[in-house]
Amino acid sequence: MRAWFACTGAELLARDPEDTVGRLSSAQAQRGYAGTSEQEGAWRAQIAALRDTIRACDGMAWTIALEFDLLRLERRIDAVVLTDRAILCLEFKTADASPAALAEAEDYALDLRDFHAGSRLHPILPVLVTMQVPAALPPQPPLIWEGVLPPVRCNGAGLGALVAWAQCQAPPPRMPLDGAAWLAAPYRPVPSIVEAATMLYARNGVAEIATARADAANLTRTAAAVTRAVEAARRDGTRSVVFVTGIPGAGKTLCGLNAVFGPARQEGAAFLTGNAPLVTVLRAALARDAVARGECGRPEAQRRVRAALQNVHRFLEDCATDPTRLPPERLIVFDEAQRAWDAAKARLGTRNRPSRLTMSEPAHTLEIMGRRPGWAVVVALIGNGQEINTGEAGLAEWGRVIEASAGWRALAAPSTLAAPDPAQRLATGAPAWLALDADLDLTVPIRSVRDSAGAAWVDALLDGRIAEALAIAQATPTLPFLLTRDLGTMRAALRHLARGQRRAGLLRSAGAKRLRAEGLGAEVQGEDIADWFLNRWPDVRASDALEVCATEYACQGLELDVAGLAWGGDFLPGAGGWQARRFAGTGWQRDTKEFAFVRNTYRVLLTRARYETVIYVPQGDAADRTRLPREFDAIAAHLRACGLRDLAEPVPLLRRVTAPLLL
Repeated sequence: MRAWFACTGAELLARDPEDTVGRLSSAQAQRGYAGTSEQEGAWRAQIAALRDTIRACDGMAWTIALEFDLLRLERRIDAVVLTDRAILCLEFKTADASPAALAEAEDYALDLRDFHAGSRLHPILPVLVTMQVPAALPPQPPLIWEGVLPPVRCNGAGLGALVAWAQCQAPPPRMPLDGAAWLAAPYRPVPSIVEAATMLYARNGVAEIATARADAANLTRTAAAVTRAVEAARRDGTRSVVFVTGIPGAGKTLCGLNAVFGPARQEGAAFLTGNAPLVTVLRAALARDAVARGECGRPEAQRRVRAALQNVHRFLEDCATDPTRLPPERLIVFDEAQRAWDAAKARLGTRNRPSRLTMSEPAHTLEIMGRRPGWAVVVALIGNGQEINTGEAGLAEWGRVIEASAGWRALAAPSTLAAPDPAQRLATGAPAWLALDADLDLTVPIRSVRDSAGAAWVDALLDGRIAEALAIAQATPTLPFLLTRDLGTMRAALRHLARGQRRAGLLRSAGAKRLRAEGLGAEVQGEDIADWFLNRWPDVRASDALEVCATEYACQGLELDVAGLAWGGDFLPGAGGWQARRFAGTGWQRDTKEFAFVRNTYRVLLTRARYETVIYVPQGDAADRTRLPREFDAIAAHLRACGLRDLAEPVPLLRRVTAPLLL
């Protein structure tokens, strides 16, 4: 049971309040939290308000759950009251009646709806109970008592009147609320990558981070397969490359972080990625969390996270320049390993930094990790369809290097041998150095909280399978994609959809240069990316400000709750399917050579949201040959032909937000 203490209304009235406070204090101590007199005083006030409410509303048969743990948020709901008609999610504050406190109460209710199986078919009313404010009932009742209702405020003395009002306004339930069944119902959250990283870093296991859907067993199986491979290498003193493949949003990064922050952390483990924004955001998030938990000061927290999360190019160069240096890690996770540089790109480096590498990055990786005597494991995370740069070596280079490196073996899913692109096939046939394990392939998307059809729809859309995309959309009423041709409407929709403390943000492709004319030219870069992903409005640096866009380079591997994707003129439909273009000088040029990279760019952008993605297609300007209306009209028509619904369709937006999950 996730509640620290639960009972019926009659039991709460019959029990001495001090006994209830004592039970909560005992539960607090068992979980390793230090008790305070202020907390006990707050519990006494809350219990008194709840007892008065039960008496006033004759709620003897109701169920009361106190301090209900929410793993995803690493916080607790102060009280959940199950009446015969609704679920009331109560957040108690002494004096804080701010919009942020109200959003906190709403976020708790949204978390219950999305991740607690017993809450999905019942209306949930978020209530902010601020003890020291005047009492007031809501001006009007909700029109639809479904899902999460708009949050309301009251004070401690007025809680009974508010609950009586809710009981009067709520219709009879379609399904009875069974308190015992609700308390026993599973709670399986789908945290964001930042939330998951902070939980894993604080030593929560991936088994606790599941999904609201039963098919999440795919994630736990893959994590278990990686653990088995690491344990076998440690036991036998061998060296292995473990390939974890998967579609976007299926949990590859989560599996990698689980390996790094697991038992191998004690012997040296690091998460390596060339995704600089991912490193920036996760380092900032983990350091902030460690300081907030009192684990250490900021300088020490930053030092620790720098060791755990490293830039792969800097790791390889630092070790490659000194061939006698032993890496401190026994286990490394190589993020997006299919994007590792080939030998030519590795020798070239970047425009900003000349390289000191002499071989491909896979070759350097195995040479460096093979220096230490004893066991070593490289967990290579492989994202399908996410190649967005030239110079990326692909799986074939990893296979070539493993075959040429004495003492190294590999473990991978059978799908690594069957890719249509030869560069993405690990090997041909069945080489002796390769063992197959189907559990290492993540095929179920878990980023999308509400359904798993979004990824299949994106694949069909970008592959030009119009009829298939339309069929998926027609079979999925909750497909989380909407279309608008108005920028102001998109911003308004994002603010409406991002309820509670959910995060919204604007996305666009780096190649969509002419979106500058729409006021969408600014893009978040460098160290500012951490503030964009982690800070909250009214901080104007936050994504919620909806002022600055993130491109595919800033957001790959990260995610938003609600995304606004501005579709540019760099990818548009033509007679033979999608066409890619790049902007050079004063006009567009066809770019057949980079077609796959541009298509994968839009695959990345379309799979960043955990909830809705609102796609904005500009109107264009007939006087500007770089933004012709007929081209944008063709994009919008193509998206509609693939089943994309217009934001203005007569499907109430509130219903889309608050409708319960029928999973």
